[in-house]
Amino acid sequence: MHTVGAFSPASIEAARERYEAAGPTAQTVVREVAKAMAFDREEYDDRVTTDVVETARDALFASMLEVTVGSREEFEEWRESYDGEVTTAGHESVDRVVWHAGPDGDAVAATFQNEEDAAVATLRRQAFGRLYRDLV
Repeated sequence: MHTVGAFSPASIEAARERYEAAGPTAQTVVREVAKAMAFDREEYDDRVTTDVVETARDALFASMLEVTVGSREEFEEWRESYDGEVTTAGHESVDRVVWHAGPDGDAVAATFQNEEDAAVATLRRQAFGRLYRDLV
């Protein structure tokens, strides 16, 4: 069992602070990508909307979430000791699981067989959508 990622907010306030802190980085990333795509000022103003920057912020936040990767047995052991609700995606006969517990008592998990990086990325998006979107 191991973890990947940079942070796992211990509170809703910590999640909000981290999300807010990702705003300037998202703006910079969007601006530099637009520059690399050779957007002129008019095209930039037309295409780079608040929604575009917000989507970048959401993706940055989600991509930094710490998740645990382990065997089915390790996940079941963790789940038995976890007090909150866990939403699991995938098939129960798959050998490996990735999971993340949010700051308000809910968690998400996804099963996978071989593609750990894909499972981690998918779980992070699910975690943002299910656990954080309404909090931040």
